[in-house]
Amino acid sequence: MQKRMRRGIGGVVRATVAIVAVLGVFGARPVSAEEIGNMIAFKGGFMRLDSDRSNALFTDARNPLGAGLNNSQNGWYVGAWLDLAMSKNAWGMMNGTWAMGEIGLQFNRISSKVVTNTGNIGVGTTPPAGLQVTSTTPSLQQLTMVTIDIAPKLKFMEGSAFRPWLIPVGLDIHVISPPSNQTQYLDVGVQFGAGFEYQVWKAFKLGMDARYHLTANMTNTSNSYFQVGPYVGIAF
Repeated sequence: MQKRMRRGIGGVVRATVAIVAVLGVFGARPVSAEEIGNMIAFKGGFMRLDSDRSNALFTDARNPLGAGLNNSQNGWYVGAWLDLAMSKNAWGMMNGTWAMGEIGLQFNRISSKVVTNTGNIGVGTTPPAGLQVTSTTPSLQQLTMVTIDIAPKLKFMEGSAFRPWLIPVGLDIHVISPPSNQTQYLDVGVQFGAGFEYQVWKAFKLGMDARYHLTANMTNTSNSYFQVGPYVGIAF
């Protein structure tokens, strides 16, 4: 299943890169006169945690029955962002470079496994007292994560249909599920990113981006991750 997912995502990524590269080679037409600099974008692609979340109480109950660990680092994401134009010359510092403000929302789903989890554990009614295994049937334990970001973005090559861009640093707020052993689920961090887009038709754009999210790990879990994937943008 994971191999098929990686092949599928890899195919999408390669196809997007090839399409945008061909479009760029055949020339860049001027952007639409109706565009004022704002854009809404919808994205999806591949993500990978720096470290897996296995051997924890809420991810696989620390494997008490030998069913295995929830130890995948790979996953996929879907999301959207809104670009708001702040300056079309970086406040006079860079001609032809737009300064944008991005507000984004992203859902990450890490590849999850059928494991022993907290659904198999309950408070014992017979000695010894405390937590006991109440069921021996493992089940799928989903690993997910939501990222909310606000980030400055520099978009280069004004007047061209092909436009690369850069996020020097942005603010992230993360929510992880299931929570950590300490039942903490909120984290904060920064992100760095870069990408490019091409005006396919009127206000519609096709692009590609890659980002790295560095987290503070305030949940006592490792939450940093990398992502790459295509997006579709609508300028307005």
